[in-house]
Amino acid sequence: MKNYDLITPEGTKDLLFGECIVRRNIENTLMGLFRSSGYSETITPGLEFFDVFNLNSRYFPQENLYKLTDSKGRLLVMRPDTTMPIARIVATRLRDAVLPLKLCYAQAVYTTEPSLKGRSDEVVQAGIELIGSQLKMADLEVISTAVDSLSSFGMEFSLELGHIGIFKELVSKLDASEKDKENIRKLIENKNFPALNDLLDSFGNSPVTNALKKLPALFGGEEVFEKAEELMPDDNIKRILDELRNIYADASELCGGDGTITVDLGLVNKTDYYTGLIIKGYLQGHGEEVLSGGRYDKLISEFGYDVPAIGFAVNINAVAKLMEKSDVLPAEPKADVIVYAEEGCEVAALKAAKELREQGLIVENALFDDLESVREYAMEKKIAKVVVIDGESKEVNI
Repeated sequence: MKNYDLITPEGTKDLLFGECIVRRNIENTLMGLFRSSGYSETITPGLEFFDVFNLNSRYFPQENLYKLTDSKGRLLVMRPDTTMPIARIVATRLRDAVLPLKLCYAQAVYTTEPSLKGRSDEVVQAGIELIGSQLKMADLEVISTAVDSLSSFGMEFSLELGHIGIFKELVSKLDASEKDKENIRKLIENKNFPALNDLLDSFGNSPVTNALKKLPALFGGEEVFEKAEELMPDDNIKRILDELRNIYADASELCGGDGTITVDLGLVNKTDYYTGLIIKGYLQGHGEEVLSGGRYDKLISEFGYDVPAIGFAVNINAVAKLMEKSDVLPAEPKADVIVYAEEGCEVAALKAAKELREQGLIVENALFDDLESVREYAMEKKIAKVVVIDGESKEVNI
């Protein structure tokens, strides 16, 4: 039997030194931003019951989950998402809390997709959930926080806005099975025009099929709304477009010099999950989104508490990988001083090291038997000073 004690599982990796600093800095920056806007941190268990993720819009394909059983034989999963557990908390422990609730988090999620090379099965996400408001102001606050999050990374970024209601209205007029509707959704999401056209041709030529064929190409600026209105002369769709146009106009004013706001009517991910606005954020040099979210007004009701909600999550792994590519990793902070204790002076040395740390210095304790070894170690680690404790303290410059 093969032994796997020297490697990590597929989709995971060890992080060392500068890599850890990059990730921790991103996480601290985002959580500081969220807290400054009134969001309170929540931490959910890494293990949840499978049922939390297996009803209606909560559905996660079993093959993408890490599953195990508890001592009673009940099916558990490693948390694949944070929004669902937060919905559970809101419907139970926070049911009587004053609305709106503003919650934030930074924690890992676990999913697996063996067909993808270079995948990450363990991804740290930081995000917000604004619960209990359907106002336009709630949408704009989340968009504004998303813009600030992307801007904090110091790279050019773009934020895409969409609305799942347009796809839902169109596909509801199509005489298609749920399986075909899901296939259409996937093809639109992936912008696979040839396969999408072939599938829609099987339903005949109609304004609905024509609009669905064009949906993936409807992205850009203000001109998108004019094209969409010509293509989809439907009262419900016009109302949705007007709503999105207003959000887009206001969001454009919130975006700083390093970012752009665009409209993408082909944003159709998680149709059973999202109920309205969808947002996706990108950083220059990375083809996949690093931020995603939207409005999910029906999700928490599946836990027995009917309140609207909107939020987003940032993929810290993806942002960190970009930062590591675009710049030199930050140096691991090196010690300013190393304290060496002569025999019998160990306690005094530890007290001296503590006093130096209280002055704001980074201090190591020397773990060698002789001063010459300490000097060699200090030179190798580029530590400028050695403090020798031998009844009296003295400094040795390296």
